[in-house]
Amino acid sequence: MAKDYGLPPNAEENRALVKSRLEEQAAGGGPRETLTVEWRGAPEHLEVIQMPAGSLYYNPATHRVRAQSEHDPKRAELLESDPWSPDSQAYLDHLLQALPSKPTETDPDFNELVESLKEYGQNEPGLITRTGILVNGNTRRAALMHLYGPTHAIRVAVLPSSCGWQDIVAVELSLQLRKEHRRDYSYINRLLAVRDLVEQGTPLGVIAATFRTTADRCKQDQWVLAQIESLRERSKAAGERISMVAFEEQAEKFRELHRAYLKQYASNPEKAELLLENRLAAMLLGIAKTEVRLVEYDFRDRYLSRSLPTNEAPTDASASVTIPGLGRAVKGPSTALSAAKALTDAVLQVKAVTQEGSTASQETTREAQEEFGRLESAMREAISDAVAEARVKKRKQAAPARLANAGRDIEQCVTDLVMSRASRSLDEEAFDDAVTDLRRKLDKLALEAKRTVQHPGDGVTWLLEAFGKAD
Repeated sequence: MAKDYGLPPNAEENRALVKSRLEEQAAGGGPRETLTVEWRGAPEHLEVIQMPAGSLYYNPATHRVRAQSEHDPKRAELLESDPWSPDSQAYLDHLLQALPSKPTETDPDFNELVESLKEYGQNEPGLITRTGILVNGNTRRAALMHLYGPTHAIRVAVLPSSCGWQDIVAVELSLQLRKEHRRDYSYINRLLAVRDLVEQGTPLGVIAATFRTTADRCKQDQWVLAQIESLRERSKAAGERISMVAFEEQAEKFRELHRAYLKQYASNPEKAELLLENRLAAMLLGIAKTEVRLVEYDFRDRYLSRSLPTNEAPTDASASVTIPGLGRAVKGPSTALSAAKALTDAVLQVKAVTQEGSTASQETTREAQEEFGRLESAMREAISDAVAEARVKKRKQAAPARLANAGRDIEQCVTDLVMSRASRSLDEEAFDDAVTDLRRKLDKLALEAKRTVQHPGDGVTWLLEAFGKAD
């Protein structure tokens, strides 16, 4: 159920102005601009009028800045309790112009919109309720206000008078996610939009089509959002909770994590949980995507335990967990999993305290920053060891991999010979030259294998004997 934010202060003035302009347009008799929207399951053709930009209100329920709205906790609280106040509307105006991953900076896409409106004017109409709430076109209104001020006219279509907050949410989602829309939702706002559509009862297939993706990707989005919300709960420390904005640039990492988790879970759920916790800690500590891939379920034992501060390496885990209401005890998480979760929790809590907008004291923030630095150094040292080992492993596997590829080429050559026999199309001289060249290269391979392989197996022994390199 959508939250009811009530009506803005000048709702009745806007209602009267909208009615007047609709009547004027109807009396004009000429061609009229309309906008078609999905309204309660069917297309609805809405009249477009002009309204003073300053008379309209930003939509406090818009998904465009849903995640970013908690950037400033005090202003976010005011936005929730009094969305129509000048301060709340000014906060929405700021967020609509801000970079999703860093709300203190202006989004380059917003600057591009400003320049486009300045050069070409408004191409598409926005959408309002009769009380002046912008259901679509919030960012355009911010850009027009930035350019021309509150008296400038903005073209808007008008929703039916029976429009309620459930309609506002549904229509906003359907319009904002259209294929031709110019400014996509940020990653986290997209996850929230998928969740809201699911809660409205929209089938995953329809949601997938709306987002131009697949049902499996939508399920992945649901899993990722569940992980993020769990992490936020785990981050609570000294009254702080990590912001959703902290995860804005983690899309690819989360997608790879989901794939790796499912693959590991199919064979061993315990190892899958270890992999999940280890990679989450690495992601939160700012490790690059290509290096996060090296973090597996045994990453802590193989690398991290060497560099991790001793106070972050717990050894005791609960032997059992009591199920509330039943009084029955079941086996608790393993020592390794408890340690991995403790590390993730520690990283989450120091990030929550040190994030922008935190209300923690300077002393607490300083201590958290020092702790984050220690954990980051330990993780980067462990990653460095993993990278070095991966390089060694790659070098060890280079020669076998090339030989395996050559074997596949020879197998394909056999198939090509069979086909050429049927059509009598083989160039026998060229084939003979190629075999001679192959023999010469295999002779070189045998010589280097003799020099390199200390304990020949059956395959290398055959190679050495075939080319006279055996002792």
